[in-house]
Amino acid sequence: MTDRHPNIMIVGQAGRLAYEALLFAVSLRAASPDYQGRLIVVEPQPGPLWQNDPRMPAPVVEALHAQKVEIRPFASEHFGQDYPQGNKIEGLKAMPGGEPFVFFDTDTLITGDLGQIAFDFDKPAASMRREATWPVEELYWPGYTAIWKSLYDRFGLEFESSLDLSQPDEHWERYLYFNAGWFFGADPVAFGARFTEYATAIRDNPPPELVIQPLDPWLDQIALPLVIHSFGGGRPGPELAGLDGGVSYHYRYLPLLYATAGDAVVDYLESVTAPNKIKKVLKLHEPFRRLVYQKRGHQVRALFDRGDLPRREAAIRNKIKSAGFWMR
Repeated sequence: MTDRHPNIMIVGQAGRLAYEALLFAVSLRAASPDYQGRLIVVEPQPGPLWQNDPRMPAPVVEALHAQKVEIRPFASEHFGQDYPQGNKIEGLKAMPGGEPFVFFDTDTLITGDLGQIAFDFDKPAASMRREATWPVEELYWPGYTAIWKSLYDRFGLEFESSLDLSQPDEHWERYLYFNAGWFFGADPVAFGARFTEYATAIRDNPPPELVIQPLDPWLDQIALPLVIHSFGGGRPGPELAGLDGGVSYHYRYLPLLYATAGDAVVDYLESVTAPNKIKKVLKLHEPFRRLVYQKRGHQVRALFDRGDLPRREAAIRNKIKSAGFWMR
């Protein structure tokens, strides 16, 4: 089933994500003005799993409504404050059931026509812009195959067809592993229910092979390939190349965007954030105020040669921190 205009889901909550949600919305409207799918911001609500009110501030809510964004509340039943990445898991239940969806991490810019992406919702997929973050190689660990197979076995999933046999045995890229920065499926409610089932089971009762493995913050990325495989999906094909390409840019944090993005992306960011009605809201958040509007992002930019960036993100972060420009 192909639909060029699925509903879009991002998470909005108090703090950084609220302002990133507004940036996402204005970038979508600028780059994909004819996009017909609904943009839905799911928002966690106050409850026992949150110490403070997680809802977005009123100026952001007003600005989002001006961008024709729907805001849908959801209750945090399993994650909340202790694992906010769980919002992308639990928030799926707030989406319109039975309608195709694509989830984006809120720290994403839409830079091209999202309607050109040929989604096949019978074959869900997710972002391959990832590093070898999990599982973590340990002295007495059982190895990649044993760890991943234990998870497939736990949920009654066939393991062999998930492997990329062009990669050598015990090399991390042989195993289905995604960045959870974007993913899509045919039914967000069914997808979210399975995602919740798998993630909570791994957290609460992990297989013995995972005994020395860290689950925080990787839990969403551990469960996601299992969920996608269970719905008949897998690695994204060339028809999805615009995601993490010319159509979307997952910047993660503003200092990283200024450090690593091409000139066109930086120019685009500063163009869509320039209108006064957007500026007056975004500048309430210190990283936007300092990096974008006070131009300190260009000082971050001057620290790096985009043609010769450090291979690992941690090295880029450390250099920004050393120069006193890290903000989140």
